[in-house]
Amino acid sequence: MINHSIIFSAPWKVELEEQPFSDHVQPHELLVEKLYTLVSAGTELACLSGNEHWFHMPSVPGYSAVSRVLQVGATVSDFKRGDIVFHYGKHSRYEILSHDELIVPVPAGIPLSRVPFARLATIAMTSLRTSTIELGDAVAVTGLGLVGNLAAQLAGLQGATVIGIDLIDNRLELANACGIDLTINSNERSAGELVHAMTNGHGVSTLIEATGVPESVEKHISLIAPYGELILLGSPRGEHHSNVTELLNYVHLVDRGCITLKGAHEWKYPLKPNSFVKHSLQRNSNIALELIRSEKLVIGPLISHVLHPLHDAQRAYEGLRNDKQHYFGVVFDWTLLHNKENEEEYDA
Repeated sequence: MINHSIIFSAPWKVELEEQPFSDHVQPHELLVEKLYTLVSAGTELACLSGNEHWFHMPSVPGYSAVSRVLQVGATVSDFKRGDIVFHYGKHSRYEILSHDELIVPVPAGIPLSRVPFARLATIAMTSLRTSTIELGDAVAVTGLGLVGNLAAQLAGLQGATVIGIDLIDNRLELANACGIDLTINSNERSAGELVHAMTNGHGVSTLIEATGVPESVEKHISLIAPYGELILLGSPRGEHHSNVTELLNYVHLVDRGCITLKGAHEWKYPLKPNSFVKHSLQRNSNIALELIRSEKLVIGPLISHVLHPLHDAQRAYEGLRNDKQHYFGVVFDWTLLHNKENEEEYDA
C-alpha cells in the first residue's frame, strides 16, 4: 500500500510524500486509516519555523486525528476492525499505533471533523485542572486562539464569569459565537480598566495566559485580584528581555497581591489512568468527546477550513501564518483520498 504524508522538510517548507507502507502489525499494534486530522497552529507553526528543538526536519507534523481501525494485532482485545477512534495522530493517511498509546473510541453521533478538537480541549482542560476556579469566580483568558477559546468555554462550564482578551477582532467574534459574552480587544481598549470595571474593582481570581507570548504575562498580571492565580497554559516561546523583579514582586509581596504562578502543560498528567492520580489524558479525552457530542463545548464555529491534505497543505500553513483573520481551525479531510463516500457522522 502507498502512504501519503505531509512533510516539514525545512523551515517554512511544506512538502508531500508518497512512499510504500507495510500493513503488517505486531501483536500489540493497530493499523488505522485517517479520516480527519487537525492542525494545531501554535505548535505546528513553531515546528515549521525550525525553532522547536524536539522537532527534527524532515518529519511529519500533527498530533490529533480521528481514524478507522483497519487491522488489530493478536493481543489487542478492546478494538476491532471498523472501529472509529480518536488518537494522537500525524498528518498521514495511514499510521500504525501501539496499544500503549492513547486511543479512545469515538461516541456515536459526533460529526467526525470535530473529533480531533478533543486534543486541544484536553490541553485547555489542564488549565482548569491546575486552577482553583469555582462557581461564581471571575476568570480572564488572554489569547483566544483555539486552545484559549476552549479554555474560556471550559471555565464557563465550571461556573465562572469569563472575560476573553485578544488583539484580533475575528477571534473575539468567534468567542462570542461560542458563548463567551465578555470580550476585550486589548489593542483598542485598556484591558485593565475594563476588567476592573467588569469585576467591581476586584480583578479576576484566575488569569489563564494562552498566548505563549512572555510579554503578555507582564502586560496583564495586574488584572489578577489579591491572592489570585496566573495559569500558564500557552507554552512560552521566543526571546523576551525584561527586569523580572516586577513580576516576582506580584508573587512575593502582599501589597502586590501574593499571586500564585502555575504551569499547565498537558503532560503533567499520565497518559492512562492509574490508582495514584485522579486525572489522566485518557479520562480528559473521554470527557472532552462527550462535551463535544452534547454540544456543551461548541466546536462548529471554530472550523474555518476543511481542506484536501495533498492539494491544500501549503496553503493551509501559509494561511495560518499570514492570515489569522480567516485561518484558525484547519482540518485536513483524508476521506477525500478514500474510494468511498465522505463519512461525516458515525452511528453505532
